Amino acid sequence: MDIPRSEKVKRNKRIRRILYLILTLGAMSVATVFLSKLQPAPPSVESATVVFGEVKRGELVLKVHGAGALVPEEIRWISATVNGRIEKHHVKPGDAVREETALIEMSNPELERDALDAQTQLVAAEAELSNQRVLLRSQYLNQKAQSAAVRADHTRAKIMSETDAALLKDGLTSERNYKLSKSTADELAERAQIEQERLEIGADSIRAQIAVYEARVRQSRALYDLRRKQFDALKVRAGLSGVVHDVAAQIGKQVPIGANLALVADPSKLKAVIRIAETQTRDIAIGQRVEIDTRIGIVKGHVARIAPAPTQGLLPIDVALDGDLPKSARPDMTVDGTIEIERLKDTIYVQRPAVSQENNVISLFKLVEGGKEAVRVQVKLGRSSVTDIEILEGLKVGDRVILSDTSQVDAASRIRLN
Repeated sequence: MDIPRSEKVKRNKRIRRILYLILTLGAMSVATVFLSKLQPAPPSVESATVVFGEVKRGELVLKVHGAGALVPEEIRWISATVNGRIEKHHVKPGDAVREETALIEMSNPELERDALDAQTQLVAAEAELSNQRVLLRSQYLNQKAQSAAVRADHTRAKIMSETDAALLKDGLTSERNYKLSKSTADELAERAQIEQERLEIGADSIRAQIAVYEARVRQSRALYDLRRKQFDALKVRAGLSGVVHDVAAQIGKQVPIGANLALVADPSKLKAVIRIAETQTRDIAIGQRVEIDTRIGIVKGHVARIAPAPTQGLLPIDVALDGDLPKSARPDMTVDGTIEIERLKDTIYVQRPAVSQENNVISLFKLVEGGKEAVRVQVKLGRSSVTDIEILEGLKVGDRVILSDTSQVDAASRIRLN
């Protein structure tokens, strides 16, 4: 059967409903207030797309950088040393040559004829010298044989004289025989002395006569060497190892002595000319150290000359190279140069941010929360180098900052790194 509810139960039920409603409304109010106080989430940036740098303390080397090229210290014009007609070109501009490389070939029939005549005269002089040596040697040997015969006769006469002297002492010969044999021995002794002197004079005479013919040979050889050198000069050679810059002579053209035929530069005697932005040249001085990047290697050098005035905002700087260039280095090869200006001791610095200018104030994102987020800070910069820049205010040693361009989050004061 139905049991009627009591009034007390109904009242308790209404009270519970009212309490639940009040609690629900309160919770909704608290949530609304909390959500209204929340700030928008910071924008996120992928860590892989940005470059980080760490603030350091130490020596900061101030450098300036510029592009340029290798140019010859000395360019040599190869000129004609004889008259001739251009017959052939053996090289073209840009070809590498050595000292003996033939650049141009010329012709001159007169020089060829003169060289052949001089060669004929030299051969004749050498033949005459050889002939005279044989004749004079034969004469000397005849004279030497005659001298030997006289000495032999003197020896026999002397022995005969000594024998007659002994026999005369024993009374076995007459005094007349002794005097005759002694006179013969004395005469042959004098003749032997004369023949010896003639032999000695003959040797000197032979040397003097040979010297005359040798002088004729030397004269003929000198003339031949001159004619041959003139003939060989028809084949114009580089005279130095280098690169051909220009070939000025035209085939078929008659050129006189002294005419410029080709332009050659020695690649081992090159200097670098780099161009520095005019705004970065105020501290450049003669003698400062320079590193030249040839794309193949680094070559040390020093500032040798500073141009008096810039051209189109760039100031040319001549760099004398202290080290050896790569073998493949050529004039007009593009290079990069870095000039060391000064060394700052005990300086706080960081790698140059993407957007930075020395002696200026910029904003950078500094990493916080273990590198998960970065906050924007104001940084005062000092002097700058090619890769690094001095920090005057806003950062301390060990801070890590974002160096990349962050213009896409300019409105944010904090970013999250993913």
